[in-house]
Amino acid sequence: MSRIEQLIGEIEEYIDSCKYQPLSNTKIIVNKEEMEELLVELRLRVPDEIKKYQKIISQQDAILADAKQQADSMLADARQQTAEMVSENEIMQQAYAKANELVQQAQAQADQILNSASQEANSVRMSAMDYTDQMLASVETLLSNSIRDQQQKFDDYINSVKGTYSIVSGNRRELQNSLRQSTASAPEAAEAAPEAPQDDIQA
Repeated sequence: MSRIEQLIGEIEEYIDSCKYQPLSNTKIIVNKEEMEELLVELRLRVPDEIKKYQKIISQQDAILADAKQQADSMLADARQQTAEMVSENEIMQQAYAKANELVQQAQAQADQILNSASQEANSVRMSAMDYTDQMLASVETLLSNSIRDQQQKFDDYINSVKGTYSIVSGNRRELQNSLRQSTASAPEAAEAAPEAPQDDIQA
């Protein structure tokens, strides 16, 4: 089992072990620092795993080249045997028939080696691509869940700020209305106050 598979297993076990949020059956309480440590290590391991399987895929060229070399060697041996056998006139026809048989056998074996090597290389490539796709799908799911959780926390925070803002704005409007009412009633009170009596001045 690769380290990436172990990390994915650890993340899944950690998520399963997390407690649900109050009044919720879908949202859980996650230790952000611990989750970030697992995701950081996973992010660092992914390129190494991909390079590993890219190396396996690249080996198919070496497999095919080795098979071709073996086929060429067998064909060369067959041609050499043919040349040696036809050098004598007495057994020319027999040598020719034997040479053709050797060439056909060598060609058949070479074709078989090439086909086997090609099938093996394709099998390795498909297995590596399938594993890489599964691995990336798991990473994509984890990252998507993490983004969704962070977005939900951000939305909750924004809603809380908006609620506080509405309360503050409402209190300020009430205060401004009170100030305007107080300012408007002050002149009316001054006009309603009685004037002080003045003593008559004797000439």
